[in-house]
Amino acid sequence: MKYLIGGGSVIAAFIIGYLIFIYSGIYNISAMVPHDKLTLWMMNTVRDNSIMHNANNDLKAPDLSDSSLVKMGFIHYREMCVGCHGAPGIEQSEIAKGLYPHPPLLSRAAKDWTPQQLFWITKNGLKMTGMPAFGPTHSDEMIWAIVAFTKKLPTLTKKQYQTLDNETKGESDE
Repeated sequence: MKYLIGGGSVIAAFIIGYLIFIYSGIYNISAMVPHDKLTLWMMNTVRDNSIMHNANNDLKAPDLSDSSLVKMGFIHYREMCVGCHGAPGIEQSEIAKGLYPHPPLLSRAAKDWTPQQLFWITKNGLKMTGMPAFGPTHSDEMIWAIVAFTKKLPTLTKKQYQTLDNETKGESDE
């Protein structure tokens, strides 16, 4: 009985301390101040494991090497993604530089995710990151096109990216 009361007291003290912390406002949520190491580890671990758990790895991707799919994905990427994620020869925008956490440079980070995981991220977005969900505004076909281009992005040089840009100038993404 003593252990039960002691354990309950520890849990109650933890809950009270947690509530005091939450309501005190002491934790600085400014985008100018990085998270402490424990919070950053926790958020990154939850994010990564959530993506791996929720992305349907059995989901069949279309042929991501299809040049028309890559081209369609490029047009969407240029219009909606390049400002935050940059591209070969294109820096992230002022808005992206002010976000915390900073959006990843997909020319480097895209190789770390499977096509299914990139599809899930693009379709569903990521809470508390600035990454919007494109599922409400884009068909799965359009999202796969973005994924096709995103997977190609790490292999592109600045010149290749510029060539794609020139080839698609004036083309609508609809």
